[in-house]
Amino acid sequence: MKLHKNHPFHLVDYSPWPLYGALGAMTLMSGLTKWFYTQQNTLLLLGMMITMMIMYQWWRDISREGTLQGLHTFMVTVGLRWGMILFIISEVFFFISFFWGFFHSSLSPSVEIGMIWPPKGISPFNPLQIPLLNTLILLSSGITVTWAHHALMENNYSQTIQGLLLTVVLGLYFTVLQAYEYMESAFTIADAAYGSSFFMATGFHGLHVIIGTTFLLICLIRQVNNHFSSSHHFGFEAAAWYWHFVDVVWLFLYISIYWWGS
Repeated sequence: MKLHKNHPFHLVDYSPWPLYGALGAMTLMSGLTKWFYTQQNTLLLLGMMITMMIMYQWWRDISREGTLQGLHTFMVTVGLRWGMILFIISEVFFFISFFWGFFHSSLSPSVEIGMIWPPKGISPFNPLQIPLLNTLILLSSGITVTWAHHALMENNYSQTIQGLLLTVVLGLYFTVLQAYEYMESAFTIADAAYGSSFFMATGFHGLHVIIGTTFLLICLIRQVNNHFSSSHHFGFEAAAWYWHFVDVVWLFLYISIYWWGS
């Protein structure tokens, strides 16, 4: 790698992590399929271990590029911002497809499900119980991550750590409550269009909460190691954007699927 260059861009070095990450993801999906059909989870655990090792090493290299090596210049950061914005836009349309399917089935229920919504025999969740608590948890986490962001911009690193830690704890709390809700569910993903719509939309949202919590946890670890400053912290900003996106999607899920759809 050349230490001196006459341009502000970051031309990445050769890296094994994309190839190894793809192999890890293939192993993970193969293991998941095997677990579904044979109830054997050895390959699944191997795929998870490979994927987590690759994630750690790949993120370690990116953190070094952005801090110790100083390769994330202003122009590079602008490109990263646009990349994150376009990624979130793609995620918006991903969830629009689920809402589209839900409203298509609920506004005009077909004969096969009795022309009523929810279909007969399905007992939906009470929106004033765990769903409302999860809504309060996510709204609170949006406040704490904003608090952490403003504290970082004011060079108050102790409050940044406190705000990030609270956000991660709230994200984990949300995931635990959603898992409990799934275990207590009176219907499954195989129960007509309602079950499919409910578990696909809320399940993928739950996956995004886990991803966002991991994102913020990495930011917390980096903040403890003094990787961020008030003027150079795009990794944290990207995590905060993603978390606010997750919050907004949940509000639409709560209003449409839990409240109106029940």
